[in-house]
Amino acid sequence: MSPSTDRQTDPAAVTASLAAEAALLEGRLSQLREAIHSVDARIDALSETLRRLQRPATGSTGVETPVG
Repeated sequence: MSPSTDRQTDPAAVTASLAAEAALLEGRLSQLREAIHSVDARIDALSETLRRLQRPATGSTGVETPVG
């Protein structure tokens, strides 16, 4: 008999092992979601900055302000 077939696998041990692995994966998934949220926020902030830089500078009268 081969080593993999002569030994019985304890269902409780397998269940506990899978539950522990699932908990680790859920924790990692949470970390990845937080990182994605952080990157999204940075992208939004940079996009807004770029939009503001691309708009023509105007004074309170609505007339463009000369630069320099």
